[in-house]
Amino acid sequence: MTLPSATPELYASYVTHMQQIADIKNALAVLQWDQETYLPPKGAAFRSRQMATLSETAHRLFTAPSVGSLLTELAGRQDLQGAQRTNVLLTLEDFTKQNKFSSSFIRSMSEAVSRSFHDWLAARKENRFGLFEQSLDALIGLKRQEADIIGYAAHPYDALLDEFEKGSTVQMLDGVFAGIRQPLKDLLDRIGGRPQVDDSFLRQFYPRQQQWDFGMDMIGRLGFDFEAGRQDISEHPFTTSFGCQDVRITTRVDQQDFGYMLWSCIHETGHALYEQGLPAGEYGLPSGEYASLSIHESQSRLWENHVGRSLPFWKYHFPRLQAVFPGQLGGISTEAFYRGINRVAPTLIRTEADELTYHFHVMVRYELEKLLMEGSLSTSDIPGCWRELYQRYLGLEPPDDRSGCLQDVHWSHGSFGYFPTYSLGSFYAAQFFQVAEYQRPEIQKEIPLGHSDKLLGWLRENIHRSGRLLKSEDLCLRATGQPLEMKYFLGYILDKYTNIYNL
Repeated sequence: MTLPSATPELYASYVTHMQQIADIKNALAVLQWDQETYLPPKGAAFRSRQMATLSETAHRLFTAPSVGSLLTELAGRQDLQGAQRTNVLLTLEDFTKQNKFSSSFIRSMSEAVSRSFHDWLAARKENRFGLFEQSLDALIGLKRQEADIIGYAAHPYDALLDEFEKGSTVQMLDGVFAGIRQPLKDLLDRIGGRPQVDDSFLRQFYPRQQQWDFGMDMIGRLGFDFEAGRQDISEHPFTTSFGCQDVRITTRVDQQDFGYMLWSCIHETGHALYEQGLPAGEYGLPSGEYASLSIHESQSRLWENHVGRSLPFWKYHFPRLQAVFPGQLGGISTEAFYRGINRVAPTLIRTEADELTYHFHVMVRYELEKLLMEGSLSTSDIPGCWRELYQRYLGLEPPDDRSGCLQDVHWSHGSFGYFPTYSLGSFYAAQFFQVAEYQRPEIQKEIPLGHSDKLLGWLRENIHRSGRLLKSEDLCLRATGQPLEMKYFLGYILDKYTNIYNL
């Protein structure tokens, strides 16, 4: 059908406006990235102001009445089809939600997040939650206001969960975690009855520069485009994007534990590959954005666990690693290395957790966030409740705040509702990887040879190219022929750890 002349012009006007807003948001993202990597301490106050101004400006431009009129007119045109129509409807949905917030609220939230982040850094350095408590309490208050402004049917936390995973609710997640909790506990009990695998070779002296060089080489081999991104050091590894042709990742290096750098490099590369795979021609539009946080996490967990912690992967890469660290790894076999990097044992730190106990770390944060958002837990009680839940779920009690409730950056960013997507992402990852291997058997052959082009190609075609046009469940259904099924994850971990621990 040939569109009436007004429709292409209106749609072009919509695209131009959305891309201008994206320009401002990405300039804000550059400031946020700099804040976590290179910002000098005295720059924090001005940075808070700069970021608040950009946040307020982007919000004002997006929620202007003229934008609402344009979107409403486009949404009412029956001749707008396909991705263009979906873009408009999704943007109209975002517009309606954002118009619930005043510009002053957006500015207050941005300023609160910036203060909270710098207080978190100071609190981690001093190992004292009290230095973070006041700004976190103010931020939690604002997040409760946000939930009230957005609105919810059952639980205030639902409003925040929906920001990261559309359609996600407390009722849904309670069911998901209830379904996975006992099978995980049963498998952990079986593993606990077997001799523990040795991973002591990871905790030796590994020089910083050699670790960095190996990590940089590794992420390049996985497909990270260094002409469209870079890696740096930060307190907490993260990925941010200023567009698919400028994606930044960070890692951290511990000279006494090689695992810190290795897994964060691979994990963040998974995020980055997704961002670099989004369609450049859809910049600023829903079709050029990631589908959801759980789909984003599926990409990082897939590359970290299904590829990076697999035996076929290390059959090629371990001799290379041994050549870099002959003194530390020269006497270790590939199979022993594989078992060691998949060692299962409760730990205090989420980012260091194995892929079985990891989900209990997520459950702790999920339970705390529910209580905080419903108002039944005060900010001052977070350290005590954290210790209680860790004792209940993992049989461990943090000796201090740094290894307890100060370990994650997410709350200082105001990212309440993010943590459950880590587990959902793991479940999606298992399903995506198994179906990808079935549909393209050559994937199984290429990984032991040091290649992953076929796998990345499958992800580009089935996950990345869709942007935000499909919800997580619909994307999963289209890519795998089924909605999310827990059997893929449960089958994967049972098969893998039965072999590693001779169950």
